[in-house]
Amino acid sequence: MAARHFLTLNDLSSDELEQLLDHGTRLRKEWHQGTVRETLKNRVLAMIFEKSSTRTRVSFEAGMTQLGGAALFLSPRDTQLGRGEPIEDSAIVISSMVDAVMIRTFAHSTVERFAAASRAPVINALTDDFHPCQLLADMQTYREHRGSIRGGTVAWIGDGNNMCQSYINAAAQFGFNLRVACPQGYEPDKKLVDGLEDHVAIVRDPAEAARGADLLVTDVWASMGQEDEQKAREKAFRNYQINSELMDLADKDALFMHCLPAHRGEEISAEMMEHSRSVVWEEAENRLHAQKALLEFLILNRLD
Repeated sequence: MAARHFLTLNDLSSDELEQLLDHGTRLRKEWHQGTVRETLKNRVLAMIFEKSSTRTRVSFEAGMTQLGGAALFLSPRDTQLGRGEPIEDSAIVISSMVDAVMIRTFAHSTVERFAAASRAPVINALTDDFHPCQLLADMQTYREHRGSIRGGTVAWIGDGNNMCQSYINAAAQFGFNLRVACPQGYEPDKKLVDGLEDHVAIVRDPAEAARGADLLVTDVWASMGQEDEQKAREKAFRNYQINSELMDLADKDALFMHCLPAHRGEEISAEMMEHSRSVVWEEAENRLHAQKALLEFLILNRLD
């Protein structure tokens, strides 16, 4: 049977995603209860990092260990990918030796080309276009606190970046309404929005996006690789900050999320991380549990 990959949320059906979130919550409860689970004993995950990360490495490596398996950290210095070997050649060799491959890189075409040649499941742990693993954690966290998000409203405040674009995928898959508040010139890819007008609206005013919303989400103004744009982005996004005043416009039970790292005083005000409706720390931990559920699904083809 051909390997299944997870490059965007659209690689799984809505039903599979819902089951995945439920399984992630079960794994979180088991872990907090001290239950030993060795479903991936003797299994190996290759982790290819062309972009560095705290949460991605810790969550995937710890997740494989908690499930009884092992994870290999591979930087550009550790592989021939960093020396110009064709992506397809690396994919054929690496996937013949491991049970799954996780890639965190710049161009989304890199993970697509790798997956096309890989006989093991490939997981997109972030590209410049999408960050689907973070959305699993976000959706699981919302579900644990408020139940299903279907029919609800999410306000994205800030750049139309990879996180925003995965929220667009999520709006269709999980059936919620997404309001994206961003400055002119910083919109998500129009091709992603086309056909999803019933689910996604682009607005300029953060207050318009936040009013009555069930979830407010943001990300840094300048992502990795955009440091030279920092000053221009600070100017463009200066009115796109999530703060207590913006939260007050949302529904009284609205939650606040951020994928981290956060720049206090920029995309969020200093108090937002500890705000009474912030679930940032649970959201961060759920990267671990949602990804454990994903690894079991892709490697073992099971969600139990």
